[in-house]
Amino acid sequence: MLSSATNSKPSRGNVQIIRSEEDIREGLKHLFRLDPRLADIAKEAGPIPLRLHEPGFAGLAHIIVSQMVSRASADAIWRRMSLAEEGVLTAERYVALRPDAWREFGLSRAKATTLSGIAEAVVSGRLDLALLSSRPPAEALAELTALKGVGPWTAEVYLMFCGGHADVFPSGDVALQNAVAAAFGLAQRPHAKVLASLAMVWSPWRSVAARLFWAYYAQKLGRGLLPVG
Repeated sequence: MLSSATNSKPSRGNVQIIRSEEDIREGLKHLFRLDPRLADIAKEAGPIPLRLHEPGFAGLAHIIVSQMVSRASADAIWRRMSLAEEGVLTAERYVALRPDAWREFGLSRAKATTLSGIAEAVVSGRLDLALLSSRPPAEALAELTALKGVGPWTAEVYLMFCGGHADVFPSGDVALQNAVAAAFGLAQRPHAKVLASLAMVWSPWRSVAARLFWAYYAQKLGRGLLPVG
């Protein structure tokens, strides 16, 4: 059971993490004290999803595959990749694929290049994605975004949903921007820098706040909006 003290969040080393739905509930309690407006938003949001995945190459690869395509297209590409790798996607298996395998999967050249670079970094030992999840968010984000083709959104979503970081807020996510605008009755959606500034009040539980806004907006639109399946 988590303590109700704000500085007694679940942790991995010095990094605050989310492990369970209980952690989500604990985070919401703190958020309601930090910003009472969120309590009313939560009433309309319904259940707040946990949606955690194992840290590692497969988790990061799935986020990259899902970018800028429909959920159906991403699922189809992922199925083809999983079948080619006997159901388990690892960095070692990915680097062993034929150079043109990405065409059969339906990947874009840019995504294929990004995945190859990440896989090679993992295999060579230059990148440890599991260890990265235990590092402070700023440090982990810097290492991830140093990888070619990995931007802030990809890195933040990975740390949230694979690393379990409790205090990450992907302010560049358009759905999240629209969600905050709808929840607070803003005339237009806030740009990334503005939203990042607004979100500071929800620290150290910004990852729970992001989940709350996604859930709220999903209820409004009648469809799922989380960036991971």
